[in-house]
Amino acid sequence: MLERPGRFGLSAAMSTPFRPDGAIDLARFARHARWCLENGCTSVTAFGTTGEGASIDSSGREQVLSALASAGIEGGDVVVCVAAASVDEALAQARMAADFGSGNLLLPPPFYFKGVSDDGLFLWFSQVLEKLGAAAGGVILYNIPAVTQVALSVELIARLKRAFPGIITGVKDSSSDWAYTQKLLAAHKDLAILIGDERYLADGVRLGGEGAISGLANVCPQVLLPLAQDGRGDARINSLVDEVLRYSVVPAVKALVAHRSGDRTWLNVRAPLVALDEIEASRLGSVLDHLFEVNTD
Repeated sequence: MLERPGRFGLSAAMSTPFRPDGAIDLARFARHARWCLENGCTSVTAFGTTGEGASIDSSGREQVLSALASAGIEGGDVVVCVAAASVDEALAQARMAADFGSGNLLLPPPFYFKGVSDDGLFLWFSQVLEKLGAAAGGVILYNIPAVTQVALSVELIARLKRAFPGIITGVKDSSSDWAYTQKLLAAHKDLAILIGDERYLADGVRLGGEGAISGLANVCPQVLLPLAQDGRGDARINSLVDEVLRYSVVPAVKALVAHRSGDRTWLNVRAPLVALDEIEASRLGSVLDHLFEVNTD
């Protein structure tokens, strides 16, 4: 089995800035990635759920990765998330990440198909990974059933780990199900278990979790670092997550980025999402200010 590199740490689940016409603002994306890395993140994650990755096609992905490279951000600093229902599309996105030299691939199950069995999911993941071959690198399985409506069982993860030793290196758990997270941590101590719901991050790290791919790292990475590194809880983070969950999460995180940066461009989202209105965005920003001061540089 290949040796897994050091502890994962904190990765920002990057929000994607869009211009009013819906085009990706590549310069803002690169600047934001740099800001996250300079403010405590060990990596950034592109095209994830918070980044509206399912709405970004191959051309957009290629442009973003090229913009990051031009800004001096290396592939080893970037986790690339796949968003695909077909094996071939997942392969195309994964190969693009490999060509960029991405440090890790975040791989969710095929999101369109519901009620599928572990056997079917095992077959889908196996076809992607077998065809990807040596380019697979480190693969982090992505469990986010609230979005995909497909849960990755602890047993399925064990099957995939056995079938692809040294390739399956971690799991991002965005289930927000603490009982599941505990089972995952107990059963897969040899994998990097990453906590997606920041309310469970400190507890998860104390039980052996290796950090997080976090939407709130777009906003307050330095506040999250003690949770991700040392398992030190912070009630303010729990309060902020609870507040964000009052809204559609992706537009809410973007409203927080806009408030932190003073840049209203961050409010833009792609359909079918809808931006928070002025009152909602202002209220959320006020909550952020009340909880803690945030670096706005």
